[in-house]
Amino acid sequence: MLEGLPPHRPSHVLRLLTDERSARAMTDLLGEMFDPTETAVAAFEDADGRTWLLEAYFADAPDEAYVRSLIRPVIGAAADTAEFRTIEQQDWVRTSLEGLKPVRAGRFVIHGSHDRDAVRSNDLPIEIEAALAFGTGHHGTTLGCLRALVAALKRRRPAHVLDVGTGTGILAFAAAKALRQPVVAGDLDPEAVRTARENARANGLGPYLKLYQGAGVRHRLADRSRHFDLVFANILARPLRLLAPTLSRVVAPEGVLVLSGLIERDVPGVLSAYRLQGFALVSRGVIEGWVALVLMRGGAARRPRR
Repeated sequence: MLEGLPPHRPSHVLRLLTDERSARAMTDLLGEMFDPTETAVAAFEDADGRTWLLEAYFADAPDEAYVRSLIRPVIGAAADTAEFRTIEQQDWVRTSLEGLKPVRAGRFVIHGSHDRDAVRSNDLPIEIEAALAFGTGHHGTTLGCLRALVAALKRRRPAHVLDVGTGTGILAFAAAKALRQPVVAGDLDPEAVRTARENARANGLGPYLKLYQGAGVRHRLADRSRHFDLVFANILARPLRLLAPTLSRVVAPEGVLVLSGLIERDVPGVLSAYRLQGFALVSRGVIEGWVALVLMRGGAARRPRR
């Protein structure tokens, strides 16, 4: 499980071995106490099935005493065993690359330059390096959206696609590769937009990407009423709830809305926000605890005629 987005240039990391209950509690606590754009907190089950590793990445040097004081009520004296380390940027990128293996979803394959040999003749390859923007295809949220895209393409060919919170651009690239038509993609973060633009050029998709910087759909490229018949929003639960009215407005009458960046406890609140906008759940997928929701206006929840 993870709270927040990986910082663009993480400089410090906190690591601590603990039990599952404490790991989840501290993930929630630190995720609430720190800016999610500057801090990412993750908890992973160890190979022994009993121990959990808590990791918190910080864009700037944290106040170690303050962090220990936050987690001490959860784990007591074990807070003093928490390890803080400085990360060198070069080491971060190299370590990320070493752990990245090709990811497949239908014909889409997401890979780094070190795995070009893994691409097959009928694949739709997307080459993404470990980057400073969120998204390499290996996270459960991105993979869940890719699988939703594969399913959507089997049902119909969308004419207008929007990717809100594009990060490195993977979802927009996948849609553009499959459809060979322009895709609109935006992000609040200028670093993400720059990274997505560079990745688009590297994948030969520059002419197909209409990129913008802005919050949600606050840009002339995205703010088009009932225009997009496939919309992705792979962000986090709170912004998804807040964006419900504006995101819903740009979805075409028979359009599909794919939401991710959620864990199970987030789903009821997000679904409630979009049901108020006239959407119903069509399907949901779960990968490594991360949920992707596929919604449509009326969707599967239409009441039978009497």
